[in-house]
Amino acid sequence: MFSPRGPSLRELAVQALSSVEDGYDLLAPKFDHTPFRTPGSVLDATAEALRPLGPFGRGLDVCCGTGAGLRVLDPLCGEQITGVDFSAGMLAQARGARPDVAWVRADVRELPFREEFGLAVSFGALGHFLPAERPALFAGVHRALLPGGLFAFPLSAPQPVTSRWYWMLLAFDLAMRARNTVRRPPFVMYYRTQPLHPILDELAAAGFAVGTAPLPALGRRPGGGPLCCLVLARKAG
Repeated sequence: MFSPRGPSLRELAVQALSSVEDGYDLLAPKFDHTPFRTPGSVLDATAEALRPLGPFGRGLDVCCGTGAGLRVLDPLCGEQITGVDFSAGMLAQARGARPDVAWVRADVRELPFREEFGLAVSFGALGHFLPAERPALFAGVHRALLPGGLFAFPLSAPQPVTSRWYWMLLAFDLAMRARNTVRRPPFVMYYRTQPLHPILDELAAAGFAVGTAPLPALGRRPGGGPLCCLVLARKAG
């Protein structure tokens, strides 16, 4: 799963026993050589689905990490792109690769923007927020968007109980909950806390008009439905 340039098991263990912020600061120099970086296939499928809805002006990558989301924002946004994350280490890696982007360190539950962006995206970040924290995140993104602005992020369909991924993700979440029971500060990262319909309801409560678009390029479930969809949340105006 890891390239030779990726972290060792010891480094991953140290990260897992740290806080979320400290853990990503430690992992940052090798993050792009791990399977945790959003795959190019997901980014390309997202860009393809968003292309007919653009072009957009200024773009925002929420929980940007080392900047993978630029692969989506670059071709769609004709103005300044901004990435926001709370890990100084991840931002340092992103800034080194793309000094032309505005990299901002902030807690995304308290985004420091108001009506600035036409498009906001996020990749692989929702698992870092407990369900009770998502309303603050969504309200901040809503506030950061211009009237008519769009917030988009991919979301995987639930794995069937017969899938090995179902049991792998369940085991990971149980291990993380056990870790957070006995150690502080917690490391919040859960894969099974992101059901589609509650998230759509939370986005609607934040003031968005919500919908989804399938991402068929990422595969289909045995019943024919897409393995992944793109959540589309539009600010009124």
